[in-house]
Amino acid sequence: MLFIRYPKIKMALMPLLVLLAACAGPEVASGIYDPFETENRRTHEVNRKLDRVLLRPSSGAYGKILPEEVRNGVGNFSSNLSMPSIVLNDLLQMQIGDAIHNSARLIVNTTLGLGGLFDVATKGGIPVRSSDFGETLHVWGFKEGAYIELPLLGPSTTRDTFGGVVNLILDPVGHMVAPRHRIVVTATSAASSLGDRYRYTDTIDSILYESADSYAQARLLYLENRRFQLGIGEGEEDDLYDIYDESYE
Repeated sequence: MLFIRYPKIKMALMPLLVLLAACAGPEVASGIYDPFETENRRTHEVNRKLDRVLLRPSSGAYGKILPEEVRNGVGNFSSNLSMPSIVLNDLLQMQIGDAIHNSARLIVNTTLGLGGLFDVATKGGIPVRSSDFGETLHVWGFKEGAYIELPLLGPSTTRDTFGGVVNLILDPVGHMVAPRHRIVVTATSAASSLGDRYRYTDTIDSILYESADSYAQARLLYLENRRFQLGIGEGEEDDLYDIYDESYE
């Protein structure tokens, strides 16, 4: 229905989905499929240098200059901006209960929470039920694909990488906000990311700078956490529908 109403979206998504099918390979959820390890390790080293030179000191300054209440407000506002996209993915997954729950959260935080600066919904028993287009692709039957480390963004997979691209294309906020105001959305997201980097400094530093092999450690933690989020048990096949085999028939 969405594709019929918005044909330009359909045209934008088709090459992404075809390339997603072509790039992926067979794997089970308990294994690691990393055919691009050499390139990924190079990207990982670049990311480590960028973190050491730019992100780590910037997040430290951000955390020390701004009070915790202000940082929390920025994070809450950024999270509230992501809610329309989450609701859209709930609908694409036919998770109507989650869509209603997250819509209620959006309404409560936007109104009583002053545009999302305050997370009134969580205190009122309406915590976020996260979702994204990577999860939607999982529900639709797309396999995890290859492990990929993206510049600046870090660990990902073929499926989640394309899911992130589609999230940007379909994000309702991006279509509703006037172009001159999009810089505010981008700046808020960047500030929220700095706040997260500051909040989890010890954990991130231990992975990037204290591990014997920071690349392998980051890869393992990402895949385990992502599979847990998607409800994939250890040794369970991901997924039942192998679209990659059919793409070559």
